[in-house]
Amino acid sequence: MKTTLVKEADISRSWFLVDAAGKPAGRLAAKVAHILRGKNKVTFAPHIDDGDFVVVINAAKVKLTGSKESKKIYQDYSGYPSGLKERTAAQVREKDPTRLVSQAVKGMLPRNKLARTQITRLKVYAGEEHPHDAQQPQAIEL
Repeated sequence: MKTTLVKEADISRSWFLVDAAGKPAGRLAAKVAHILRGKNKVTFAPHIDDGDFVVVINAAKVKLTGSKESKKIYQDYSGYPSGLKERTAAQVREKDPTRLVSQAVKGMLPRNKLARTQITRLKVYAGEEHPHDAQQPQAIEL
């Protein structure tokens, strides 16, 4: 058998639309990261970036299971002494509801240079509206 690797010119990127309303954040993030890496394609290779674009809508309505809404802590550090701010998931959802989904997906990607470019293809929106209608994203159910 012969292994063929896809070349940069042969990569075709699709657009997918995911509705996050009522979905558990971790399961949603794992499946979105799977698509961003390109693992849903037969041409997947871990060192080649052939992932697709993913548009996540209704990020404000994503579900956190158990008591994570009050016990899960998100940290922001300014770099200065005593510059660490800790917020619960409920406070983060109130301030920036897209952060819950985007940070969960980022945590599911590997820590390397490819992941830094793959996370740029993730588009997260708090409500129903998104500006990517021209790309005709395919709605998928996760």
